[in-house]
Amino acid sequence: MFEDYIFSMLPTDDLDFSTMLPIDEEEDKNDVEYPQEMPLLALKNTVLFPGVIIPITVGRDKSVEAINKVYKGNRYIGVLSQMDLEVEDPGVDDLYKIGTIAKLVKVLKLPDGTMTAILQGKARFVLNELVSSSPMLEGNISPLDEDKKEDHIKMEAIIQSITERAEQIINLSPNIPSEASMMFRNINSNSFKINFIASNLRVEVPAKQEILSTDKLYDKAQLVLKHMDSELRMLEVKDEIESKVRGDIEKQQKDYFLNQQLKTIQEELGQSPHGAELDGFLKKAKDKNWGENVQKVFEKEVNRIKRTNPQAAEYSVLMNWAETMLDLPWGEFSEDNFNLKEVKEVLDADHFGLEKVKDRIIEHLAVLKLRGDMKSPILCLVGPPGVGKTSLGRSIAKALNREYIRMSLGGLHDESEIRGHRKTYIGAMPGRIIQSLKKAGSSNPVFILDEIDKVGKSFRGDPSSALLEVLDPEQNTTFYDNYLELEYDLSKVLFIATSNSLNTIQPALLDRMEIIQVSGYSMEEKVEIAKRHLIPKSLEEHGLKPEHVSIDDGVLMQVAQQYTRESGVRSLKRQVDGIMRHYARKVAMEEQYDKALTGSYLKKVLGPSRFSNEMYQEQQVPGVAVGLAWTAVGGDILFIESSLSKGKGGLTLTGNLGDVMKESASTALSFIKANPELVGLKPEDFEHKNIHIHVPEGAIPKDGPSAGITMMTAIASVFTSQPIKSHLAMTGEITLRGKVLPVGGIKEKILAARRAGLKEIILCKENKKHVDEIESMYIDGLVFHYVDRMEEVLKIALGL
Repeated sequence: MFEDYIFSMLPTDDLDFSTMLPIDEEEDKNDVEYPQEMPLLALKNTVLFPGVIIPITVGRDKSVEAINKVYKGNRYIGVLSQMDLEVEDPGVDDLYKIGTIAKLVKVLKLPDGTMTAILQGKARFVLNELVSSSPMLEGNISPLDEDKKEDHIKMEAIIQSITERAEQIINLSPNIPSEASMMFRNINSNSFKINFIASNLRVEVPAKQEILSTDKLYDKAQLVLKHMDSELRMLEVKDEIESKVRGDIEKQQKDYFLNQQLKTIQEELGQSPHGAELDGFLKKAKDKNWGENVQKVFEKEVNRIKRTNPQAAEYSVLMNWAETMLDLPWGEFSEDNFNLKEVKEVLDADHFGLEKVKDRIIEHLAVLKLRGDMKSPILCLVGPPGVGKTSLGRSIAKALNREYIRMSLGGLHDESEIRGHRKTYIGAMPGRIIQSLKKAGSSNPVFILDEIDKVGKSFRGDPSSALLEVLDPEQNTTFYDNYLELEYDLSKVLFIATSNSLNTIQPALLDRMEIIQVSGYSMEEKVEIAKRHLIPKSLEEHGLKPEHVSIDDGVLMQVAQQYTRESGVRSLKRQVDGIMRHYARKVAMEEQYDKALTGSYLKKVLGPSRFSNEMYQEQQVPGVAVGLAWTAVGGDILFIESSLSKGKGGLTLTGNLGDVMKESASTALSFIKANPELVGLKPEDFEHKNIHIHVPEGAIPKDGPSAGITMMTAIASVFTSQPIKSHLAMTGEITLRGKVLPVGGIKEKILAARRAGLKEIILCKENKKHVDEIESMYIDGLVFHYVDRMEEVLKIALGL
């Protein structure tokens, strides 16, 4: 309620304390005649009430002028409160119209140059008009009298209520001295008592101004009582909260003391309240299939728990550790399904293609069936997105009759996620490897480490280094988790990592895994996948039945060719879903429709085709060659464009090329310059021509050596003005000697060429073995030219 400065402001020097509480305020006001015009003082943060003394700091020039003038005169000044505290030079519109006539009791000049004026409110007034605004505010005023014609009983009752509230607030406020209650009771004037409390209420200036502006004393008392009730409720809630906090602290101390006494008594009697639970832990431990060393450590920790005070923070940490130890599947394994034919049927039913992965799983099961015990392999499936790497793990778990665990490593940057936190920390927990085994309830699940190429690294450690122990068959028999502080056998876990690229996996981790390349799908494979998996699944998801829609192979091929451009089938799945939504709407609205989807109607369902192969098949101008590239999302077609201009033989490269690709372009140009006779040129033909090589789609970074022969062919084409053979693509690295070297990603590149409608491909001879691995049905119609030197490339591409 009360502002602290009122009680800290004590009279100093020759200031008479009697001026704070005038004995006969009414008589004092009636005997004084105030001038009709007087200087005005604007207050920012408070309101002055009649009879109340307040100190104010005077800083503004107009205020200083006003104080100096009245100090030398009759010492009466009009005090008004500002409406907006931000205004530094208030005018008549910035001030409330009702204020208080004050007497300047004393002026104190402080050492720092500021001035403090002590004012005592005398009577209310209303500002009629502003007479002057410079060098100080002066106004014409009319004093106001309070209307005291009130019911005496009602007035006494409300004053008594105010007095009681004031005493309650003083008792609840630690910052207000106890003498304030006695001082308050000594105030005889009801008017001054109300003004005194109003001045000290913790409310905003507009609320205080409302009280000052009220003419009737009883109405003013009601406003004061309303604000006092609000303040009292707040203080009571605050006191209740503080009392509860004090009580809680005292209760904790009391409980601790009693628990210590109880513990001592129980130790004397040989009893313990937690003994039954801990004895249950020891009983369960005897049934666990763990080693003797683990049993000793567990019993030691349980005995430590018995000696620990249950109120201590360490007690809950140890209890959580013991429960985690008992929940882990020590030596518990699910029984593998050794019916290899059945396993193959399950894998074939869930996934089309991916024969290498399926064969590797069957081989592992065959050895396990014959030998009876074998460490699980660490497989890493590498391929573009959407080819089924992650979902294959669930199918493998289903086929082997094992539990399935998937752990996403994308963005993981804390080593503790793998190894766990030390249990000395509050909130410590095991690593996600141990947590997943606890959830699975088996020590030989199929464990998918998804997106292993996207593991992060930060100041918290390197998770990929922590995975070295997990994925090493020679080390993971004794995997050490920081939380358990014990070794756990992971050798029976079938770890399958997935990745889009091998470039970002550290070499030591890569060396521990068996890499299986999962290539993209051909158009024929995509059609089969759509028929066997995507369409039945989409029908079920959209509440349709097979009789509601019919899609033949030709339409599916059209969807795959004209609406998707990917190695996987995710985009194809979205297009199939779009078709199903269209037919679901027809069925739900009971409209007539043709259930057989035709190629012409497909455009109405999915819109115009998004991709066209015509640009790859048309005859290109001289200087433009078609290359094949491998990206993280599969194979792609790459145009190499070149042009000549007058100059001094310079080379310009654009298209967001990497260093290796730039070096390939320089090598290609150097080879042509060193062997001009191959393209029917002379050395001087290069001296006055600049060549510019550009690879379109400049926003996409490009790098790698596989565009070497493509760049060399484009350079030869632009210098000879001879267009390159149509429907021809090529890929291969070159040397300064003119040799063609093998490159990777052959299957993805060939599938990309086939999707684009190209008919001939130039490859290095050493890449023939990779082509032979591709099923013939996927490369029908393609002609392969296997070369060893650049002369052969120029002969095929340019006929030179």
